[in-house]
This record gives sequence, C-alpha cells and structure tokens, in this order.
Amino acid sequence: MARIASSSLFRGILMNVRFTQLLKKLASFEKRINKLPNFIIYGRLISVNGLVLEVIGLNIPIGSQCIIERTIDGKNFNINAEVIGFSGTKTLLLSLEEIQGVLPGAYVFLKTSSNMNYFIKKIPLGIELLGRVVDGRGRPLDGLPPLDDKCYTIKNYDNINPLSRKPITKVLDTGIRAINGLLTIGQGQRIGIFSSSGIGKSILLGMIAKYTEADVIVIALIGERGREVKDFIENVLGEKGLVRSVIVAAPADVSPMIRIQAASYATSIAEYFCDKNKHVLLIMDSLTRYAMAQREVSLSLEELPVSKGYPSSIFSKIPNLIERVGNTKKGSITAFYTVLTEGEDGDDQDPVSYLARSILDGHIILSRYYADLGHYPAIDIGSSISRVMPDIVDSEHYKQSCYFKKLVSSYQKNRDLINVGAYIVGTDVILDHAIKIWSNLERFLQQEVSEKSNYSTSCQELKKIFS
Repeated sequence: MARIASSSLFRGILMNVRFTQLLKKLASFEKRINKLPNFIIYGRLISVNGLVLEVIGLNIPIGSQCIIERTIDGKNFNINAEVIGFSGTKTLLLSLEEIQGVLPGAYVFLKTSSNMNYFIKKIPLGIELLGRVVDGRGRPLDGLPPLDDKCYTIKNYDNINPLSRKPITKVLDTGIRAINGLLTIGQGQRIGIFSSSGIGKSILLGMIAKYTEADVIVIALIGERGREVKDFIENVLGEKGLVRSVIVAAPADVSPMIRIQAASYATSIAEYFCDKNKHVLLIMDSLTRYAMAQREVSLSLEELPVSKGYPSSIFSKIPNLIERVGNTKKGSITAFYTVLTEGEDGDDQDPVSYLARSILDGHIILSRYYADLGHYPAIDIGSSISRVMPDIVDSEHYKQSCYFKKLVSSYQKNRDLINVGAYIVGTDVILDHAIKIWSNLERFLQQEVSEKSNYSTSCQELKKIFS
C-alpha cells in the first residue's frame, strides 16, 4: 500500500511539473501571437531579370524591407530584399542574398508590417559599436552577440547647411612624415587616396588608421577582398586600436545593395560620434567599389550609361555621400577615401576619379615608380596636394614644403639625364640643389610601417633639410 501511495504521489508531482511547463509554453506562444501584426502585406514573385526581382500585388514605398519565401528540402531559407523601384503595377526588388532555389509565384512579405512606417530604416548606432565588426546592416561578423534592440535608431539624412560648418583650422596629426610635412591635413578635411592595384594603398591606410590622432576610427571596407578584414584587425589595428574603432565590412561577394548600405552606414556611425563632440576618422576603402555597386543597381533598373558604363545618377550619389562628412558645430569627421584608377598615377579619364578630385579637399597620388623601387609610402609628392594646408600652417612651413616639391619635381623630370651623366652642373640652380641633397629628400619621404613621426617632429626634420 505504501508503494502504491508513493507511486501515485510521484505521478501527481510529475503531472504538475508537466502542466507547469505546458503553461509556460502556452504563455510564450501567446506572446508571439500578440506580436503578430493585425494584417499581412504580401505579393507574388513573377519574374527575375538579372539582379531585379519583379513582384505584383505589393504596393509599398521604395526602401521597404521584404522577405522572399524560399523552401529547400522542406526547410525555409527566406531571402531578404529591398524595394528599389516600380514599373507599371510591378514592384521592383533587389535581393540582399543569393536567390538560388526561388520558385516562380513565391510569396513576398513585407518584413515589418506592424506599423505603417515600414519605409523608415532603423540602423544600430551607439557607443556599443566600439570594438565591433559588423556588416552593412549592423549584423555582427566578429562572433559576438548581436547588438541590443535599444541601439537601433531611425536615421534621417538631412543636408548640412553650408553656413553651419566650422572652418578647418586645426592640424590633424597622421603620424606619417610626408603627409604631416608636405601635405598637412586639417580636422574635418576630406582626402582622396588615388592608386591603381598593387602600389601600397593598404599599407598607407594601415599607417593612417594606426597613427592618426582621433577619438574614434570608423573603417569601411567596401567591395574589397574578404581576407583583408581579418588582416586589418589583427596586423594593423591590434587589440588597442580595435577598442576605439568600428569596422563595417561588405566584401566583394555580397549584394551590391549591401555594399551601398555599408558605405552609408559607416558614414552614419561617424555622424553619430561626431554629434557626441568627438573627432572621428573615417576611412573608406574604396569609393570606387561603392560607385560600382551603385552602377550595378542603376543598370539593373535600365538607367542609361553616360560615361564608361556609369549612369548619370552616380554623379549625385557620390557627392551626397561625401558631403555628409566635415566639421560641424559639435565635432568633426576627417575622411580618407581610396579611389582605384584605371591608369597609372591617378588617371583623370576615369569618371569616378575625375569626380572625386573635383569635390574632395585634396588628393594623395600613389606612384608605381616608387612602389617598384621599394619606396614606401609610395606617395608622388609632386602630383599630390592638400587644399587646406595654406590655411592651417605658418608661412615658413608652407614655403619649405613648396620648395621641397619643387626640388623633387625638378629632379624627377631630369632623372634620365642625371643617371646617364648627361647633365652639366651649373645649368639649373634648382636642379643643382636637388642633386646635392637628394639623399635627404628621399630619406624624408620614406618611412617604415612600424615607425611613427608626429607633426612637430616632421616639421623639425623638414627644417633640418634646408638649414
């Protein structure tokens, strides 16, 4: 009898435990049901033309986020997409992921239909981004937990009143002797680094990210090799550098929409910290890949190309992105944009290169001649310029930098004559001086990756050359 009573008691306790677990599951299920919208907006996929997906029955604004139904082996692998245009009654979407396995007639759902503000994007912004590596949508790539929902903020892109911008008056210490001494950059300046492949662009960017005096560093790797992300973190920034940095990565193998969003998102992060009275360094590698992504989207929408395959819209997209950077009433954003050139030494025939030159506050040209000689950083001083340098340095420093460029330019133009011994000393006073101190000029322009030269030291070394 005792055993029967004990067994009955055990079964009763077990039933109570199971009943409690069932109640918890029902409560959780009820919460999920309550979160569902009162209505569902959806359409049907009817066509796929290149990158563009055509949907009927989905009447929502441009910029809305959607989910495309996809089932593989009985499992759901839904695809994220974004509305990019219209054609008659059809809504045009661009997938943010691979579309393999999508069937004709697939359902396309509005991603957030719980309120009517579904066209307003919310992006993660906050102090929690420091030390993180994320993609163009703010999703973590570093294996750490996702950012809290509290970090997500509605970001509106308003044009900055030009009269509200503070003038560039303060020197930015980049830690690179050639830039500090001859191409002095100010806080809030926008600089282009023009280079063809294999000249040392990544080396220069690494030195800038490592040595520049800034409160926060935002690095956007747009359309570049995927391996560069890990290499940049481990071999360039290191643990100390990553603590004050945010890295937004959108490699070449992701959707063009993700690459476009990554460039805009990185700029938004820089704007966020700038509003917190911080000096921000924004490094974008590269502006050309951003333009190429815009070209892919525009051509998919059948926009006519006007210059080397680029549509006319690209000539407004790039200025809109760059003009968000600069000095404000609170903080400042100094930006370095890399521009890939088709020819050597910053070919102006490339429309992106030509446009960037016209709207940036200066440009640094990298030379293959110097790179082939093992001369790093491979900066072509004669072709490079900082447009704000005359306003932020003293007259003596500026005269010395101009004379330095004059000596280098004179020597390079007559390099062949000098090498074969055909130049007669005394013919040109400037060239005679350049030949006499050429070893000092070369030494000033070269710098090891592990070497840092602050602004004051760079100015002193420049004075020593002519003392």
